[in-house]
Amino acid sequence: MVTKWIVGWGWLSRPGRGGGGGDGAQESLRHALRGLAETVGEWTFYAVVVLIAIALLRRIPYGFFRWSHRLLALGYLALVFHTLVLTEPEYWGQPIGWVLAVLLTAGTVAAVISLAGRIGRSRQVGGTVRSVTHFEPLRVVAATVELDPDWPGHRPGQFAFVTRDRNEGAHPYTIASPWDPQTRQVEFVVKALGDYTARVQRELCADTPVTVEGPYGCFDFNDDRPRQIWIGAGIGITPFIAGMKYLARHPGGPPVDLFHPTTDHDPAAIQRVAEDARAAGVRLHVSITPRDGRLTPGGIRRAVPDWREASIWFCGPTAFGQALRQDFMAHGLPTDAFHQELFQMR
Repeated sequence: MVTKWIVGWGWLSRPGRGGGGGDGAQESLRHALRGLAETVGEWTFYAVVVLIAIALLRRIPYGFFRWSHRLLALGYLALVFHTLVLTEPEYWGQPIGWVLAVLLTAGTVAAVISLAGRIGRSRQVGGTVRSVTHFEPLRVVAATVELDPDWPGHRPGQFAFVTRDRNEGAHPYTIASPWDPQTRQVEFVVKALGDYTARVQRELCADTPVTVEGPYGCFDFNDDRPRQIWIGAGIGITPFIAGMKYLARHPGGPPVDLFHPTTDHDPAAIQRVAEDARAAGVRLHVSITPRDGRLTPGGIRRAVPDWREASIWFCGPTAFGQALRQDFMAHGLPTDAFHQELFQMR
């Protein structure tokens, strides 16, 4: 595009076109389509820039982003047309043409799969909501879902995409329970953070059918350090609930200290976390921010004197996690000993 703009400004002369290859009919067709291909490529380029900007601007509502993001697949197919017409015929018999053909074919297949709504389809199973528990002070709801037999199981700390309304689409939630093939039930904890999750709070009820896709994620507490420190800030406590329930059923892991800083306080929710911690043998540290102040790296180190032997697993606000990582790295914690759940989808 830059060279085309420079030619348009009169700073550069357009080079003459080569004769090309192929027979006369093919060359005539290419010549007839060249102008269309150039126009399609230019305007698709502009459209793709706008679509990428929409994906990066989190102020734009998720529903609009979800709809617009799929248009990137159409943009790709338009650029395939642009490339096929404008690539010189002799290139296809050279290594650059072979590589280009493989990339265009793979990308076209991926775009068609996306447009057909087939992404993740092989990892989707049906489910039914069996119970819903509300924690009003926290604006949180815990839903127990019974899954169909095709669910492959999951590791504690992983997440899944849940679809309740196909018009709204799938939303990611951490699974707050370990897998039990006998009951085939999993628990999701949802906090009202936006329009959709607030609506879920009001409308979700028993016997609601859902589709669950997954499991995904590597935040699974799997390392070889002799001690672990878990930090679940606010709704970030969710993967650690699953981790504690797993430890209660499979004792013998490394010692664990769980820090749970929260601004909102619900005695019933804290009681559930405390019971899970006792059953798992986890040492729980709860701090209510308005009452106890902010949790600090120094406070964690004072509570766990042998923190240098531990791995740290953090789930919560991104900025808080980054600050903790920088502080502990500065005090000598190995880089690979800090694990942060990066749960932002855009």
